[in-house]
Amino acid sequence: MISTENLSLSFGSRPLFESVDIKFTPGNCYGLIGANGAGKSTFLRCLSGELEPSSGKVVIPPGARLSVLKQDHFAYNEVTALNAVIMGHKRLYEIAQEKDAIYAKGEFSDEDGVRAAELETEFADLQGWDAESNAAQLLSELGIPDARHQKLVKELEDGEKVRVLLAQALFGNPDILLLDEPTNHLDVDTILWLEEFLLRFQNTVIVVSHDRHFLDKVCTHIADVDYQKVQLFSGNYTFWYETSQLALRQKQEANAKKTDKIKELQAFIQRFSANASKSRQASSRRSQLDKITLDDIKPSSRKYPYIIFKTERQLGKDVLFVDGLTKSLDGEQLFKDVRFTLSRGEKMAITGNDTAVNAFMSILAGDMQPDAGTFRFGSSVNLGVLPRDNAKFFEGCSLNLVDWMRQFSTNQEENFCRAFLGRMLFSGEESQKSASVLSGGEKVRCMLSRAMLQDPNVLLLDGPTNHLDLESITALNNGLLKFEGSLIVASHDVQFVDSLVTRVLELGPETYYDLGMGYEEYLADEARLVRIGKA
Repeated sequence: MISTENLSLSFGSRPLFESVDIKFTPGNCYGLIGANGAGKSTFLRCLSGELEPSSGKVVIPPGARLSVLKQDHFAYNEVTALNAVIMGHKRLYEIAQEKDAIYAKGEFSDEDGVRAAELETEFADLQGWDAESNAAQLLSELGIPDARHQKLVKELEDGEKVRVLLAQALFGNPDILLLDEPTNHLDVDTILWLEEFLLRFQNTVIVVSHDRHFLDKVCTHIADVDYQKVQLFSGNYTFWYETSQLALRQKQEANAKKTDKIKELQAFIQRFSANASKSRQASSRRSQLDKITLDDIKPSSRKYPYIIFKTERQLGKDVLFVDGLTKSLDGEQLFKDVRFTLSRGEKMAITGNDTAVNAFMSILAGDMQPDAGTFRFGSSVNLGVLPRDNAKFFEGCSLNLVDWMRQFSTNQEENFCRAFLGRMLFSGEESQKSASVLSGGEKVRCMLSRAMLQDPNVLLLDGPTNHLDLESITALNNGLLKFEGSLIVASHDVQFVDSLVTRVLELGPETYYDLGMGYEEYLADEARLVRIGKA
C-alpha cells in the first residue's frame, strides 16, 4: 500500500495539485490519467521519492519495496542485461555484491565468516538463488533471446534496452510498482504480454499510459489528475470516460434548464413588479429566483482538438493496386511479392515487423523505393499522409505555426490559419511558436492539420497515436470513425486500430497474410499465434 497525506506541489506560483489525500491498496491497478501538463508524471515522481512535494507527505509501510520503471538506459551501459534486471531489486543486488566481495578475499577472517552467513540467510530469504533464472525468464518473455542476456546493455538494440528496463521494474515481485508509459516503444505482442503480467500481479500498481486498450484491460481504478486534484474512481478507463461525460452532460443540461427558468422568472418580475395586483406573485417569483443556484462546472485542464477529415472529391471504386512489392534493408528481407487491391471505403491495418511496416508505408507514401514490384493509386485518389518520422517537416524550420500552416493551405488568410490552429489547440500566442521547438505531440497535431487541409479521400497513417495524449487520441479516433474514404493504418494502439479496420495485412520476410477480420480478432487468431510461437 502507498498513500498521500495533504500532498501539494507547486512550480513557482502555479499549483499542479493541492491537498491530495489518496490511498492505493494492494491487489489493484490504478491508471493515472490527465491532460498533458496536468502533473501525472510529476505525481509519480513524488510517490517514488524522486521529487520533494511542496507540502504533505507520501506514506509507504516499513519494509515495503517500491519499484519504478526507469527511463535512462544509459545508466546501465556497462552492465549486462541480466544484471541490469537484477539491479531492480536493490537490496538483493547489494547483498550479492557484498557476498562476492567477501568470498573474493585472499584471507577469510572470522568476522567475514559471520557476515557471510548473515548475508547468505538474507539472500535466501529474498529468493536470491532463483534471481538469475527469474531475471532470465523475464527477459525471454519480453523477447530478448538467451544469447543476448550476458551482453552489455550498450550493445543491445534500442527496443531491447526498453525491455531490459521494463524487466528491471517487474523483477522480484515488488510491493508497489510505478510505471510511467510502459507500453512506449513496445510491439503489440509485448504489450499484450505485459497486460497479462499485470492481471496476475497481486500487489499495488500505479500506471501512466495513453493506451486506452491497455488501461481498460489492466486497471481496476482510475486516478484522475484534474482541477489541481487527484480523484479516485472505480472501474477502467472506458467506464470512467463514459460516466464522466454523462455527469458533465447532466450538469450542463441541468444548468441550461435552470438558466431558462431564471430568465422566465426575471422577465415576470421585471414586467409585474410595479403592478399592485401582481406584487405578491412577483414577490413569490423573486423568492423562487433566490433559491436557484447553478451547478459549479469547473474548467477542466483537458482539451480535445477538433479533428475531422472532409472528402471533397468523390472517391472512385478502385483505390490502390499493389503488385509484387518487395523490399530488403541492410541485407535483411522485409517483405516479398506483396499483392492486393484496396477498394473504396475499405479500411486496412498493416502489421508485422516494425521495420517492415514502416518501409511498406514509406513506399506507399512515395518516400522510399521498392526493390521490385509496383503500386498505383486510382485516378480519383486525393492522398493524405501522416508519416511516422516527421522530422523533415520541422528540423531547422524557422517559420511560426501560422506560416508553417500556410505552406499546405489553399486559403492563405491569417485569420483562417489561426482559427484552424485554434481548433488544434494552438491558440493565441502559441500560434506564433517556431515550428522547430514543438513537442512530439504538437508536431503530430500539426501533421494532422496538414492532412486535414488536403481534404483527403484516402488516408495513410503510420503511428498516428505516437506522442498524443488520451484526449487527442480520442478526438482522432472519433474523427476517423466519421471518415468516409479509404484508410491504411499502422499502429500498436489496439483499441484505436480495432475500432477502424475490417482487414489486416500481415507482412513477413517470405510471405504475407491478407485477412478479412478486425484487429482484435486477428491478434487472437490461432494461426497467427502459431506463426509467432505463442500457441
